[in-house]
Amino acid sequence: MSLQEQQANYVIALDIGGTTLKAALTDPDNEPLFRARRDTATGGPEAVVAGILDFAAELAEEGRARCGGPPVAVGLAVPGVVDEAAGLASYSANLGWRDVPLARLVSERLGGVPVALTHDVRAGGLAEGRLGAGAGVGRFFFVALGTGIAGAIGVGGRMEPGAHGGAGEIGHVVVRPGGPRCGCGGHGCLETLASASAVGRAWAEASGAAGASAADAARAVAAGDGRALAVWRDAVEALADGLLVAVNLLDPEVVIVGGGLGEAGEILLDPLRSALAAKATFQRLPAVVPAALGEAAGRLGAGLLAWDHSQLPHTAEVSP
Repeated sequence: MSLQEQQANYVIALDIGGTTLKAALTDPDNEPLFRARRDTATGGPEAVVAGILDFAAELAEEGRARCGGPPVAVGLAVPGVVDEAAGLASYSANLGWRDVPLARLVSERLGGVPVALTHDVRAGGLAEGRLGAGAGVGRFFFVALGTGIAGAIGVGGRMEPGAHGGAGEIGHVVVRPGGPRCGCGGHGCLETLASASAVGRAWAEASGAAGASAADAARAVAAGDGRALAVWRDAVEALADGLLVAVNLLDPEVVIVGGGLGEAGEILLDPLRSALAAKATFQRLPAVVPAALGEAAGRLGAGLLAWDHSQLPHTAEVSP
């Protein structure tokens, strides 16, 4: 029998992070049939890729045992720069890889199952757009405030990757020229000032508490600590400047705020809305809302991507 004839009615969804691999087998309603986690392998990019391939094979074996056959498709969400059309993980500073043909490698390991690859924040945006805070919204911007800052553009039920896979990189919009040096080589990028890691560093310096986090800063803000309020205000002002650029370029109906810093909820969103309103001149501002799906967004988006990919014609069993 052909691969298609043998396939069971599930997909593999795999969200690849710098420290953790989160995965599920999901049915056509995107309900999980099985969930699993693994630590991301250490020892360099070759070890990371080998660990991903081994995990994918384990998930496929679990699927065969539960569902009677291989998956319909696989969805992979990865950090860094991604060439979705080529199935290429182009670059990731955290994972150390360059130009890894990850979709092809996973497909070959699983015997030719179709594999789709996307950026992890675009996967999160896809899930928020269909299942979460952006459901029913025609045009939205999803921004994840974590170790860095990245965004995803949702239009008409799909995510816009851009011509070279770089759409949504709001974290590298310069909001404070001459400001802190960024890992990208620039100075004053948004993520050096308003990411969860940046807020944590600023609060550690202001409070003298080594290792303090953005969550610690949020708690101090809620308690009315003046030093925390100053740190928070600086981050919110920078974030509002960055988001106003996105509003000018994209004119979204809704901005969805997620990631670790987004978990602060209205402690962040209320002053952010006020800062945006104060900075706007002619712009019609979008609603600014919290993400609904939390850390599950990337995995859920990978599952949705896999089901979308399974509907596409595949001229060969191994994707490019």
